[in-house]
Amino acid sequence: MIAIITFIIVFGLIVIVHEFGHYYWAKKSGILVRQFSIGMGPKLVSYTKNHTLYTIRLLPLGGYVMLAGAEDDDEELKPGTIVGLQLNEQEQVIQIDNSQKANNSVLIPLQVARSDLQKDLFIEGYVNGDEQILRRYAVDHDATIIDETGTEMQIAPVDVQFNSASLLNRFLTNLAGPFNNLVFGIIVYIISAFLIGGPLSSGNKLGEIQPHSPAAQVHLQAGDQIMQVNQQKIKNWDQLAQAIAKNPNKSTKLVVKKQNRQVQQVTLRPRAVKSGKETIGQIGIMPARDHHFWPTLKSGVDSAFGSMGIIFNALKQMVSGGFNINQLGGPVAIYSETSQVAAMGYKQVIVFIAWLSINLGIMNLLPIPALDGGKLLLNIIEAIRRKPVSQKTEIVITMIGMAFLVGLMIAVTWNDIMRFFIN
Repeated sequence: MIAIITFIIVFGLIVIVHEFGHYYWAKKSGILVRQFSIGMGPKLVSYTKNHTLYTIRLLPLGGYVMLAGAEDDDEELKPGTIVGLQLNEQEQVIQIDNSQKANNSVLIPLQVARSDLQKDLFIEGYVNGDEQILRRYAVDHDATIIDETGTEMQIAPVDVQFNSASLLNRFLTNLAGPFNNLVFGIIVYIISAFLIGGPLSSGNKLGEIQPHSPAAQVHLQAGDQIMQVNQQKIKNWDQLAQAIAKNPNKSTKLVVKKQNRQVQQVTLRPRAVKSGKETIGQIGIMPARDHHFWPTLKSGVDSAFGSMGIIFNALKQMVSGGFNINQLGGPVAIYSETSQVAAMGYKQVIVFIAWLSINLGIMNLLPIPALDGGKLLLNIIEAIRRKPVSQKTEIVITMIGMAFLVGLMIAVTWNDIMRFFIN
């Protein structure tokens, strides 16, 4: 249960951070954000503010934003549809109820003959089924429409649609999601650095001592310095680790300088631990960390950019060394890794959130249709051509990309199931 809850929080958080990037820049660019949803599936609660419907949905997995003018943004009223109209004092339509559940004497029942809710903003039809008189009503720019499910959202006139924004604002809106993930990942890595501690010391001073370990049994403490292992003088942590590793399950003498400057000699027996094909000795110690502000801040930033380097290197190997599906992981792999880090404690979960957020940001920048990177590529092509790719071509490219991603996701998910639960 802990693993499931952790997975929901981790996966949901990074997706919401991503979608908030699109939401924020769309709002800043004058693009109507019709809906911002937390979760997927059936709606639980909703709230409308500043023309945006905010919803919480049943399945707590991620979320999405619905931008006006997007390819799935269809509010056409078919001729013959019966709707209820609410008018303002200027006889303009301020609400169109298409839920088929309207039972309100304030609404005017209208059988739709023709409508335009994007350019000319009007609706024509027959009131109370009287087909002798065709009535035409102007639709207010900020009118709302209630769909078949009972969800009320803003109509999307052309001037607030995504494609009406400048090329720069469309580019930044597409970029904002991955950018948010990268910035969020860096921030979380910095937070984890302050929680865990700064960079590891290269010296011979001890940091964390593992409970019930050989080191704890001889009362070694954080801040102590191991000066000698058997006959070997110790100057840095690498020398210390190597000297201990040579003595698995063997009686080993340590010369220790305590925090009060007293020098003691202790004898312990390092545990025998398998490391690949070798058996090495370990006594349950970690090096001290530098807890000063700037070194800790730097270590968090270094960890973030180190993660980026690992991901870019993995992508490079996939391209140059041949594709291997085991190099990819879907929700099943994320769940498996989440369950492992959840068992290690909240600090490791925080590091995992940072890693996953940066991973999602970089992967979304790949120039694959249907991903943000594919949309950014179309924006760049438009800038070069000085005219947009035709809407029909863009839809075809997006559908091909979506089909590719769905197929890849099915293959990756099945491969993950085989790897983690069957084999």
